[in-house]
Amino acid sequence: MEKSPADEWLTLPQVSEQLDISPSRVRRLIEDRTLLARRHDGQWLIPAVLVHEGEPLNHLAGTATLLIDGGFSEDGALEWLLEDNDLLGVSPAIALSQGRKTEVRRIAQALAL
Repeated sequence: MEKSPADEWLTLPQVSEQLDISPSRVRRLIEDRTLLARRHDGQWLIPAVLVHEGEPLNHLAGTATLLIDGGFSEDGALEWLLEDNDLLGVSPAIALSQGRKTEVRRIAQALAL
């Protein structure tokens, strides 16, 4: 079975290298929700799909804020972004990378508590 982009995780140093910024700047992007990440065994892991063409995924921060303000935990928002969505035909993160922000946010708003 082929791995989907949502299955690939990058370490903080790998993201730092891809974005050509310092690791401390990557941590700041995580704090600001410009990137979403998960801690595993003491290190940050960032889904590769959230780094698109050498930049943090466009519209991720606004979408994450919408989800979290709507009642999702940060971890729940990350899971929702990575899981395939029947209405989108792909994961919301992939849909964002395809420029489908309005569609993704409309679905996210409908899920708000």
